[in-house]
Amino acid sequence: MSVSLTVAAKHGHIATMAASQATYAPLPWTAPAERDELELTGVTVHAAADHQIYAEGDEARCFYKVVSGVVRTCRFLSDGRRQIDAFHREGDVFGFEAGADHRLAAEAVTECTVIAYRRRGLETMVSQDDRLGKWFFAHAMSCMASTREHSLLLGRASAAQKIAAFLLEVGGREGGGGVVDLMMSRQDIADYLGLTIETVSRTLSQLERDGVIGLPSARRVVLKDRRTLRSLNA
Repeated sequence: MSVSLTVAAKHGHIATMAASQATYAPLPWTAPAERDELELTGVTVHAAADHQIYAEGDEARCFYKVVSGVVRTCRFLSDGRRQIDAFHREGDVFGFEAGADHRLAAEAVTECTVIAYRRRGLETMVSQDDRLGKWFFAHAMSCMASTREHSLLLGRASAAQKIAAFLLEVGGREGGGGVVDLMMSRQDIADYLGLTIETVSRTLSQLERDGVIGLPSARRVVLKDRRTLRSLNA
């Protein structure tokens, strides 16, 4: 059986956030929809597009689950460049740290809603509920796999290979159908793939000319030839 986090909140337990623009709305306790769901105390956090949820180096008092929208986790380098580590969508958990501070910053790509879960007392809960321990172990393994895949993606030889891998990844998460609606900007894509925005735009245009994809708009991509995309990604 699957294990999921149930959204539950209690008045008076609101996480301290870095973004002053975020708003908080407690949720009532909800009964588990299935026997193995887990109830954790959390609060809803609403953030506008491009607003920060927490900064790199902030104390990691909470971890978060995306309810709606898209969140990016990233790091800003000393020369001002930004490296995006991951995009987190509905159902994803982020911001759970091994140490006391956040290693990355988290920002809303779109207007989004997340649930902030307090870390305080979590160790005790894990020791008392085997399901919670198994869930966090599975989450850690998933994060390791995602990090490995991103490292492999960054190591691709060409921009076309990186773009192909990214489109297949996003297309797979959206359930197929051949149409991908990109929630993130081309600058976001560039910072995720280790490319420049000019290279991203030029590569997408070349794939369109080759008949591999269609670009009816800047944020919509039609995957016309998945076989070619897969061959580029091989």
